[in-house]
Amino acid sequence: MRVAIVLLIAAGCGSHAKGAELLLDSVRTYHEGLRWGRIPVAASRIPPAERADFIADWDSLADDLKITDYEVVSVADTERAAKVEVKYTWYLDSRQVVHDTRIAEEWERTGDVWIKVAEHLVRGEPMPSEVSLDEADSVDARGD
Repeated sequence: MRVAIVLLIAAGCGSHAKGAELLLDSVRTYHEGLRWGRIPVAASRIPPAERADFIADWDSLADDLKITDYEVVSVADTERAAKVEVKYTWYLDSRQVVHDTRIAEEWERTGDVWIKVAEHLVRGEPMPSEVSLDEADSVDARGD
């Protein structure tokens, strides 16, 4: 019984400030927004200066790009920064070929909110929103 009480107390005493958003909540908000086409919701986890372009880019892909699933593969975080690896399963409606892509993301805590500040391709076919077509061609040429 004593161990259970200690564990309950420890679980309630996290290093996060009261009202601070948890990293996994932000990651989920971002990826669920992309997955279900709620782009403004996903954009709320992008730096404010990049949000308008982010929304425009994703809106231009909305009719063709279909994300069928995502999985958070790994999370390594400190109090103010995190690295998150995500695996997407997706296809372009115009091509009907399913791809698995792994993306490494960098997140930073800004005040009480986690914001995704960078990402890069780890493995698989680049998603159209992740790199420009010129970069995708060079990745394909390398066989990555």
